[in-house]
Amino acid sequence: MQTSYGATFVRGSGPADAPPLVLLPGAGATSLMWAPNVPALAVHHRVWAVDSIADHGRSEPSRPVSTARDFVTWLDELTTVLAPGRSFGLAGVSYGAWIAAQYALAHPERLSALALIAPAGTVMPLGLGFVLRAVSCALPSPSFTRRFMSWLASDLATKEDAASRALFEERVEQGYLALRSYKARRLVEPSVLNDEQLCALPSPTLFLVGENERIFSASAALERLRRVAPGIELELVAGAGHDVTLVQAERVNARLRALFGRK
Repeated sequence: MQTSYGATFVRGSGPADAPPLVLLPGAGATSLMWAPNVPALAVHHRVWAVDSIADHGRSEPSRPVSTARDFVTWLDELTTVLAPGRSFGLAGVSYGAWIAAQYALAHPERLSALALIAPAGTVMPLGLGFVLRAVSCALPSPSFTRRFMSWLASDLATKEDAASRALFEERVEQGYLALRSYKARRLVEPSVLNDEQLCALPSPTLFLVGENERIFSASAALERLRRVAPGIELELVAGAGHDVTLVQAERVNARLRALFGRK
């Protein structure tokens, strides 16, 4: 899909005439990160899983994305093509959730519902432990990548069934391949929204987080939202951290289908 920021690669699934749902990946990931979720979501929606214009993947940027406003403009151009004249559901994970929140503040009228899954920034600043580990992982080293992923996705990494082990190994391999193959890009720092901005997010908005979240304190984030933005729906998922869409895919899929299936 052509935008003024370059060609954006998207993967479409589900009935062509179904309500549109746009999915944004986390930093360093692509549309393929949604593979455990798309089959369930595409039953009743036309799902568009996006490769970010400013990150790894098959999108081809033609100019820099250097501000939150750039992301908003890019996503508005993209969704005008994907969902012309229609409202649409929007979900993001981690960095993608921050982009989704920025878009929702700028264009609330375009959204039917919003899901923020383990958002980077947005509600809480990134933890120092995450920042330090992410910096060390910037070097394309298999051992650094495995160590970082074992920490970030600890619930998935410690599962012993064959399917979980295979999924974890796949994510480690993909992470290392991306670091080795793509030129590093400087991402816009994911800002924390102030109280007024959190209250201004459109309804319905879901904040979903694993109890073992690594990039910020899940309990502190939930406490802040209860205090300053009681209209946001909250979901704490047991047995998951930043890997929540992978290790608890069925739970996440059910919650997202309930959110985006409302009339």
